[in-house]
Amino acid sequence: MIELLAPAGDLEKLKFALLYGADAVYIGGQNYSLRANAKNFSFEDMKEGVLFAHALHKKVYVTVNIIFHNKDTEGLEEYLWALVDIGVDAIIASDFFVVHLIHEKNIPLEVHLSTQASVLNHKSAMFYKKFGVTRIVLAREASKRDIQYIKESTGLELECFVHGAMCTSISGRCVLSNVLTNRDANRGGCAQICRWIFKTDENPDFSMTSKDLNMVYFLQEMIDAGVNSFKVEGRMRGIYYIATVILCYRRMLDKILDRSLTEGEKKYYLAVLNRVANRESSPQFFHGLPSENEQYFLGRQEVSNQDFLGLVLSYNEDEKEVVLEQRNYFKVGDEVEFFGPNMETFTYTIHTIKNENDEEIIVANHPNMIVKLPLDRIVSRFDMMRVKVFDKQTFL
Repeated sequence: MIELLAPAGDLEKLKFALLYGADAVYIGGQNYSLRANAKNFSFEDMKEGVLFAHALHKKVYVTVNIIFHNKDTEGLEEYLWALVDIGVDAIIASDFFVVHLIHEKNIPLEVHLSTQASVLNHKSAMFYKKFGVTRIVLAREASKRDIQYIKESTGLELECFVHGAMCTSISGRCVLSNVLTNRDANRGGCAQICRWIFKTDENPDFSMTSKDLNMVYFLQEMIDAGVNSFKVEGRMRGIYYIATVILCYRRMLDKILDRSLTEGEKKYYLAVLNRVANRESSPQFFHGLPSENEQYFLGRQEVSNQDFLGLVLSYNEDEKEVVLEQRNYFKVGDEVEFFGPNMETFTYTIHTIKNENDEEIIVANHPNMIVKLPLDRIVSRFDMMRVKVFDKQTFL
């Protein structure tokens, strides 16, 4: 089984992740989740998200992965039974208290062990297996050799991150946020101190953040090593990032499985992925310990991406016209791209723009304004328009 697993910080992101090719999403409720600053899901949103996913024959996993203090344990059993009633497909837990509670009370929830548990060896994996854990989300520090040995020794499903932010500490076990801001990193409040720029009197400004993870060139090796679920980080990311990243990995994994992925296509997808993020990336621990080249220390720059130009709301086949919700500035004469989960990406030059009153305008420069473009290629709701940066043919 090969699964592409996407982050979803709210109901809108859940829908985009699944529509753009994820087999499953992981979400946080409004309690017990390590992304307390995400919008997260009410029970009503969870119900809608699960119904949406199951209608597509896809899955929803709920994070219950904080490190529990005494007061956090109150109400947990009731919360878990509520997840059963909603029909979630699994929970992701890190604290053994949660794993043991589900095992002891016979709560019918599949349990995946969070990366926060930092499993890097087969004996730890086997210990959790005895208590009903069916999948291990390996620590981000796991090497290819670690993955192979744990798979061969346990037979458990293995989930590994393939894309997104890394943690400077061991799998999120960090107290910098607690010390400097009084926000508990292991109960969802991480202030990302590792991304701060520190001022010094004599030396250049200093940071200590890891570069992002990117496994484009190693997906086949991960499959061969025994990885079942390919996980993208980013519950705080927007719909454009999620759609772009998930679509790239969906198409690469599909081509790997039918043995048709070319080196040129890898280069193209890597270029797209590097463009959508604002940090450099590397494979990090997969083939050994990272060096200084996988870390930012001095001169870090993170430029905000403004490639996302518009979201398709509808397409009128009779008028050959697309209706868009504007997301970033564009104008007559711009060369852009349309992309989506059920179409081939294509290039388009903007010759005419109309506002929602059918008045011709030169620029679309008001956030979320509704505009219309003549377009003789059929597009669908949830497709997107972005800046054209690459000519795919130059990579092939």
